[in-house]
Amino acid sequence: MDVRFIDYLIIGIYFAFVIGIGYHLKRQMVTSEDFFLAGHRIPTWVTGLAFLSANLGAIEVMGMAASAAQYGVVTAHFYWVGAIPAMVFLSLFMMPFYYGSKVRSVPEYLKKRFNEPTRAFNALSFAIMTILMSGINLYAMAKVFQVLLKWDMNVSIFLAAIVVLLYVFLGGLTSSIYNEVIQFFLIIFGLLPLTILGLLRLGGTTGISEGITNMGMLHLWQDLGTDTNTLGVDWIGLLGGLGFVLSFGYWCTDFLVIQRALAAQDVRSAQRTPIIAAFPKVLFPLITVVPGLLALVIIPGLGEDIPYDMAIPLMMGVMYPNGMLGLGLTALLASFMSGMAGNVTAFNTVWTYDIYQSYVAPGKSDKHYLQVGRMATAGGILVSILAAYLVMNFPTIMDYMQLIFSFFNAPLFATFALGMFWVRTTPTGAFIGLVAGTLAAVGHFFMSEAAKIAPDLLPGYLAPMGPVLEACKPFLTYKTVMAGNFWRAIYGWSVCFIITIVVSLFTKQKRRRDLVGLVWGLSKKPVSPLVKERWYVNPIHLSIILLVVTLVLNIIFW
Repeated sequence: MDVRFIDYLIIGIYFAFVIGIGYHLKRQMVTSEDFFLAGHRIPTWVTGLAFLSANLGAIEVMGMAASAAQYGVVTAHFYWVGAIPAMVFLSLFMMPFYYGSKVRSVPEYLKKRFNEPTRAFNALSFAIMTILMSGINLYAMAKVFQVLLKWDMNVSIFLAAIVVLLYVFLGGLTSSIYNEVIQFFLIIFGLLPLTILGLLRLGGTTGISEGITNMGMLHLWQDLGTDTNTLGVDWIGLLGGLGFVLSFGYWCTDFLVIQRALAAQDVRSAQRTPIIAAFPKVLFPLITVVPGLLALVIIPGLGEDIPYDMAIPLMMGVMYPNGMLGLGLTALLASFMSGMAGNVTAFNTVWTYDIYQSYVAPGKSDKHYLQVGRMATAGGILVSILAAYLVMNFPTIMDYMQLIFSFFNAPLFATFALGMFWVRTTPTGAFIGLVAGTLAAVGHFFMSEAAKIAPDLLPGYLAPMGPVLEACKPFLTYKTVMAGNFWRAIYGWSVCFIITIVVSLFTKQKRRRDLVGLVWGLSKKPVSPLVKERWYVNPIHLSIILLVVTLVLNIIFW
């Protein structure tokens, strides 16, 4: 790749700009609420774009393109089945609980609805998850610059970590949100030309069809459950694992994205935030899935000698002239830093409010917690650097990400669903069910890995499990790593759901008056039905339009 001074200049300007925003906002960080929740003063259109941009890290850009090159058009399911319905559900049903209960984090809601042990377990598991996810973005950026710019892997990791540390440390969530809005537009202008130029080079979509020999890669639904399906799942695995457990578990319970909506000015604005994000989200396959398919045709050896994760970066090297190349690389850099900053700001909030303030040093001054939050930012980034090296051991970014979500988000969604919609759910049932579901998902992963080893090659301490692993192989081995993640999520959710119900039936529930505002049947409506709203700002009307558009796209690409 011929990277010249103009390309480096564009990257350098971007670095300076994001740090400058953090420095400018530093004087507004007076209280801990300013730092962690942006003082609840961010406009709705900004929180909406930040809500989307927080999900535009390496997973979205490099990971989705890599999955498209590996699995085909079926990758669009991560948007049209694995995102849009859950974002609508979050807007209409769950945001009123989060915002109306005045919680500062998802674990804090669990404390109010259930008890302290449930909150503590979720806070700890969420902190671990955000750090593991943050490492993805560091690793992805380092890999891109190692391959394309010949930078040292270690230098790239530490450079990105320092920049994110500076602007989050200075400006907190506000800095992160405004930088995420800038990064959103950078990603659009840096990646959309890749789709346009690639389609022009191949003569349109017919060029993709002619260049891909496996026709199973060109359909969304019709090959599910057949031998030609590259994803290796049937309808149940896709709809249950991705469409229900993983998608609702991420969009409805992951504090990383919910934190952006909580920064909105009022409850109605918080409800609109996921919907505003969902409209561009429904079209994002244009800048992720399509370039992945184009790369499969244009770049020889992709998936063989060249990792799938390099689809987008190598396409930039092939298609972009100098200057445009700098913009494209800056867009990639923005996506990595956006994803990392999102994880870090969620981590420092949960660590400070739900771990440090609750168990280490309660009753301190607000200024003290503000300083702890800044220190947590530095500590989180340091551990993220270690996590970046862990990612190197996985086949693709998406495989790693969905594995982490199956461990933590899948069982958590079962706890939330029962807690919000079934008043009989008890604190004891929620805690035992959440722990059991998490252990079930983690245990399934290790058993799946052990099942890949021949019985006579198992380590001595696993030898007694040989017959069990052999008998359970149909439930432990899958055609693809992603298929295993989908089913693992289903098992983790199911174990949590069932055990929570059983234990709740035999344990004491909280008093109904203590659950007002926390359970659907015991809560006031966030907005009176008599309040008149124009149709284009009403979350219900917008949700209907969004779901119809999504259905039409599924039919077109059937």
